[in-house]
Amino acid sequence: MKRNLIRNVFLFPSIVLSLTSFYMAAAQAIEVKVGALLSLTGTLGSYGQDAKKAMDMALEEMGKEDPKLILLTEDTLSTPAESAKAINKLITSDKVTVVIGDMTSSNTIAAASIAEKAKIPLLSPTATNDSITLGKKYIFRACFIDSFQGIVMANFALKNLKSKTGIVLEDSDSDYSKGLSKSFVDNFKKNGGDIIKVLRYSQKDTTFTSLMSEVRKAKPDIVFIPGFHQQVGVLLREAKDLQIKSQFLGGDGWDTPELKQIAKGAENGSYISNHYSVSGNNKKSQDFVKAFKKKYGEEPSSFAALAYDSIYMVRQAVKAAGSNDPEKISQKLAAIKNFDGVTGAISMDNNHNAMKPAVILEFTNQGYKYITSMKQ
Repeated sequence: MKRNLIRNVFLFPSIVLSLTSFYMAAAQAIEVKVGALLSLTGTLGSYGQDAKKAMDMALEEMGKEDPKLILLTEDTLSTPAESAKAINKLITSDKVTVVIGDMTSSNTIAAASIAEKAKIPLLSPTATNDSITLGKKYIFRACFIDSFQGIVMANFALKNLKSKTGIVLEDSDSDYSKGLSKSFVDNFKKNGGDIIKVLRYSQKDTTFTSLMSEVRKAKPDIVFIPGFHQQVGVLLREAKDLQIKSQFLGGDGWDTPELKQIAKGAENGSYISNHYSVSGNNKKSQDFVKAFKKKYGEEPSSFAALAYDSIYMVRQAVKAAGSNDPEKISQKLAAIKNFDGVTGAISMDNNHNAMKPAVILEFTNQGYKYITSMKQ
């Protein structure tokens, strides 16, 4: 009996230590509600659908590892009004700690003001309008901004394509289009190019015959269209029908398989700026493309790639914060440096914009052809 008593005396501290370690580990487990603002339906539905696929894939990869992210998704119906309504629900009813979204600038601008006031960090994967993060403490993005994208395309047009004259076709309903248009025009003119005209259209337009007739008459070296695929596809098709010989250029808003379905081959030979290339030599990018194609049977767009990076950036921030406190998560998002993403190394600047390179891609019959990369 004495021997058993001695043994129990020595066992008791071990039991206490084990129990203490167990409860400490349980106490340290973090579970975070993450809101997702995505245009799953409406005119921009393909962007949100691509993003959702990538985010679902990322969550499957993460599994039950700590910290655990619980994704609550709201369809913003491709409109700013619905984006504002959706983020209000996520914050007030669902009590999310952090939000990812929306995918376009106008929608994100509408949601960002609400998130900022509520002191809930919001990270947009793909909203590029410069104004989104300016003066904001809780608003972030995983993509480069329009002023940089405009510089990239203006320089490419002037230096690589040796263009001297241009026309810009601007979507008057889109903050994204207006911001990118201004940046391109300013830099094209600054470096010796001549912008003949800036012609404007509406997302409600279904035909652009008069617009393209002006382009045909002016015969510019390049036509820059900083718009979304629905209108861009029709514009390119009508340009081909009118046998316009100008070189067509665009931005990341073109990056969706639906553009090819609408343009019906008229997109081939055009160039766009984008956030990554599916044929890039970055191993992380290659692994992501391979996994996405295996799971969904299609190549991931930049919207998918940046949404994938975004959810991993949020997870990193939560892990670094060691908490589900929005204030601490916001601080860690602001501190991100050299995040190893599928779209490249991402670092936040002082305005919460992602510092990262842009790629130039050419549309071909076989898909995108990588042309070059340009750093900030």
